[in-house]
Amino acid sequence: MPIPEGQYVTLANGYKIHLTDLSPAGEAQGHPVVFLHGSGSGASGHSNFKGNYPYLVEQGYRVIVPDLIGYGYSDKPDDVEYPLDFFVECVKQALDAVGVDKCSIIGNSLGGAIALKFTLDYPEQVVSLNLMAPGGIENQPDYFTMPGMQILQRIFTQGNVDKESLRQFISEGLVYNQSVVDDELVDERWDIYQKQNDQCLKTMRVPNLADRLPEIQVPSIVFWGLNEQMMPETGIQTLAKGLKNTRVVLISECGHWAMAEHKDLFNRYTLDFLNEQTQK
Repeated sequence: MPIPEGQYVTLANGYKIHLTDLSPAGEAQGHPVVFLHGSGSGASGHSNFKGNYPYLVEQGYRVIVPDLIGYGYSDKPDDVEYPLDFFVECVKQALDAVGVDKCSIIGNSLGGAIALKFTLDYPEQVVSLNLMAPGGIENQPDYFTMPGMQILQRIFTQGNVDKESLRQFISEGLVYNQSVVDDELVDERWDIYQKQNDQCLKTMRVPNLADRLPEIQVPSIVFWGLNEQMMPETGIQTLAKGLKNTRVVLISECGHWAMAEHKDLFNRYTLDFLNEQTQK
């Protein structure tokens, strides 16, 4: 079952990005909200946020949901490296291409790290930040001490990955609430996994941005599952103390995917937060 196909934009650097761009009444109206998905095998904007972005469109927001470079239907060059700045560059050029000069950003995991670096690089463009267990706030080796990361390494370096091993990674590494791991999700990610190459994960470099968090002035909200298996728990304090204007929502019986495992709660809190920041 493939993910829905949206539109493609050619970036200034020559690569093509696939994205979904939806607005009320089908027009480019409403405050833009950009969803940035996480990494991992078979990841895409739709499979990460399909329970969230349609809700915000219904509430009057314009949503832009890209597949990050190397993921989904976007280009997956195998002759470049994938440092964090490359992802930021591609997101910036994608937003320029669709005419977004100010936006709110929602980012999970790798997408959260991109959101943080984007805000540091282009503070005038970001109205607010919504982060779910973001990367970029620890030294990279620390992430690989986590059980979910170890499952990822074990499964995807064994050379004979199949759909059931992908399901195992999602079930054991990404979520606490097993009801979200249905056949549709596994099919979507399996289809995208077949299109990926290993260059992105092999060369991905995400620096520790913790010392730069106080530079971020925009309001933010952070969601963190208390059964998180991918990100060290020290990230909660790092974000709560480092970001100047933030609130932290801790969710029990929740893993790495707060937006999927507790969809209704996430959508309500996100809408309230966006309304507060955009209707001042």
